[in-house]
Amino acid sequence: MEEDPRLFEVFLDVQRGLPRQGPGSDESTNQAVSLCRGLPNNPVILDIGCGPGMQTVALAQALSGSITAVDIYQEYLDQLKERVQSRGVAESIEILVADINDLPFSHQSFDLIWSEGAAYNMGFENALVDWRRFLKSGGCLAVTELVWLRHDPPAPVFGFLENEYPAMTTVENNLETIRNSGYEPLAHFTLPDSAWWEHYYGPLEEKLPALYEKYSDDADALNVIESTKSEIEMRRLYPDWYGYEFFISQKVG
Repeated sequence: MEEDPRLFEVFLDVQRGLPRQGPGSDESTNQAVSLCRGLPNNPVILDIGCGPGMQTVALAQALSGSITAVDIYQEYLDQLKERVQSRGVAESIEILVADINDLPFSHQSFDLIWSEGAAYNMGFENALVDWRRFLKSGGCLAVTELVWLRHDPPAPVFGFLENEYPAMTTVENNLETIRNSGYEPLAHFTLPDSAWWEHYYGPLEEKLPALYEKYSDDADALNVIESTKSEIEMRRLYPDWYGYEFFISQKVG
């Protein structure tokens, strides 16, 4: 899909206008904030891959600091700009177009790096290693990552996720990766199933009938939409086997 600009535009159309670009909730964001350790009174925060920024607003409301929110898609940032203005937190948030693989920041610039659902774009380990340089000594990193929650998953869900995200592994393996990447794990927890549906899959599923109609004469586009439908159905059938894990860690050294 990413190799075909036209089909990638279909993918963006599928995702367009959603409250979030992945599973999450204000409750989970606030829980992760409470598990960070040693933050100053007014932390300098970087939200990587912020999307339309529901979590960015939650961070601004939970912490008295400054936030730089970055994403590569201006459309999502425009959505975030409207959101922060309507919530009265625009003064504490800088919105910036930036490539996750080439972030334009100085070393040791931030007290807290936040990323909900975006680390996989670089690979979990690559993201942790790369982002570490932007953290001050003792700074915190909070990321969500898709993980297997049980061993020996049923063939349908294993096959689907093996194709979609072959690097996906277990909580234990990711904790080891965190340690090996120069962090001390502070805490972790699994996002509740509601965090998948309320602001992501629920609104996404509601869009599908109109998308099927819009692209009814485009077989390739319909394949993209059908893949989204299959993804939602996998979650409905196998919620106990995989999930998003929130990992909260602290930079060592």
